[in-house]
Amino acid sequence: MRYVVVEGLPAVGKSETLALLARFYPERVVVLPELVKDVALREGIDILTERTRLTAAIIAAVPRRRREIEEAIGSGKLCLEESHLGVHLAYAQALGDAGFVEAYGRIKDSLPRPDLYLRLTAPISVSVARQKGRNTPRFFVGGEILERMLAHLNEWHLSRRTKVVPIDADRDPAEFLEEVERILGLRYAPMEAQVHDVFPILLLLGRPASGKSEFIDFMEKTSVPERAARYHIGNLRVIDDFPILWEKFLEDDIWARLGRGRLYSRPANGNYTVTDPGIWAFLIEKLNLAAKEALSGMSSGDTLLIEFSRGGDNGYREALSHLSPEILKQAAILYVDVSFEESRRRNTARYDKARRDSILAHSVPWEEMEGTYKTDDWKAIAPAPYGKITVNGIDVPYVTMPNEPELTDPSLLDTRYGAALTTLWKGS
Repeated sequence: MRYVVVEGLPAVGKSETLALLARFYPERVVVLPELVKDVALREGIDILTERTRLTAAIIAAVPRRRREIEEAIGSGKLCLEESHLGVHLAYAQALGDAGFVEAYGRIKDSLPRPDLYLRLTAPISVSVARQKGRNTPRFFVGGEILERMLAHLNEWHLSRRTKVVPIDADRDPAEFLEEVERILGLRYAPMEAQVHDVFPILLLLGRPASGKSEFIDFMEKTSVPERAARYHIGNLRVIDDFPILWEKFLEDDIWARLGRGRLYSRPANGNYTVTDPGIWAFLIEKLNLAAKEALSGMSSGDTLLIEFSRGGDNGYREALSHLSPEILKQAAILYVDVSFEESRRRNTARYDKARRDSILAHSVPWEEMEGTYKTDDWKAIAPAPYGKITVNGIDVPYVTMPNEPELTDPSLLDTRYGAALTTLWKGS
C-alpha cells in the first residue's frame, strides 16, 4: 500500500490515531490533515453555515493537496490522509448543499485514488458524546445529520467499488492501535536501535513476477532499525537491470523510426521481446558499473540490493559468472522461488499497459516467457534449500525462498521473509 485514507464519524479518533502514527513512524509514514477542516481553519470559515465560501476554498485547495499526496507517495513512505472529499459530499447531501454536490462532479477525479479506506467505526451516540467532550462547537455535528451522512457515504463507496476496511474504534486503545498497525503493516522498532549486522550486498533473483519487486516494496516500507534487526537489511540502495533493458527497447524504437534496424528487440503484443541474447551479459556488465558507483558511496549499515531474472539452461550460471569479484566477495543470494506456471499467472495479472515501464507493473510478453523463462537453471546450480555456490572461485551463500502461495498480509510476509533471511544470514 502507498496511499490510505482514514475516515469515520467526528471525534472517533482519526486525528489522534494519525498523530500517533506520525510520531512513532516518522521514517515510514506521511500524514496529511483533513482537507476540509484544514481549509476551514485557515480561511476562518464556518463549515455548517458558510457552505458556498467553503466550496470555493476547497476547489482552490485541491491542486495543492494533489501535489502533497503525490510527493508523499513519491518519497517511498506510506501516505495517510484524514478523511476525503467523498465524506464531504455525503455531508453536503445530508445538509442539502446543492452547490458542493454540483461542484463535486468537476473535482471528483482530481485526487489520486487510495489503495485502501480505513473506516474507524463507533456508534453515532459515542461520536456525539465525544464531540461534546472536546468542546469545539464550530465543528459539532448532530446525530440526525450524521445518520443521513453515513447513508450517503455508504452509497458513495458502493458506487465507486472502493476497498473499505472497518475497524472498531470504540474499545481498548491498545487493542485498537495494534489492529491499525497490523492493517497498515507497521511494526515499531526503537529509533535508538543501531543499524549493524546487515548484508552489504544482496542479490535478489527469481523468475519474472516471482515476488522480487514486492519484496523490495515491503522492505522499503519497513523502518531501517526494524529492517536491520529483523531482516539484516540496512540503509537500502537498489539497482535492477529492467530499467536498463527497457531503455534499450526504447532506443530500438528510435532506430526503427529512423529507418534503421532494431538492435536488441522487436515489438510483441504491446510490449517487447529480446532478439539478441547477448543483451543478457551486457546487462550484467551494466549492473557491475552501477554497483561500483553505488559501493563507492556506501558505508557500514548500508545494503546494496541487486535484482535480476534469468532463464534458460545456463541463465543464472552465466549471469553470475559475469558479476565482478567486488560484488561476489560481499554478496549473498536470495532466490525467490515460484513455478513457471505461477510466474506466468502473476506476470499476466500484474500487467498495466499504462505503467509497463515500471518495476511493479511491467510484464514479460508470452513469447519471451515461453522462450526464455520456461526453464531455469537455479536448482541445478543450487540444489539444496540453502548453502553456498562457487562462482569464479568465490563462495557465495544463498537461500531459496519458496514464494507460493502468493501472500499480501504483511504479518505473513514478515514470517516468510524473516525465516529466509535469518537462514541466509546464519550461512553467510
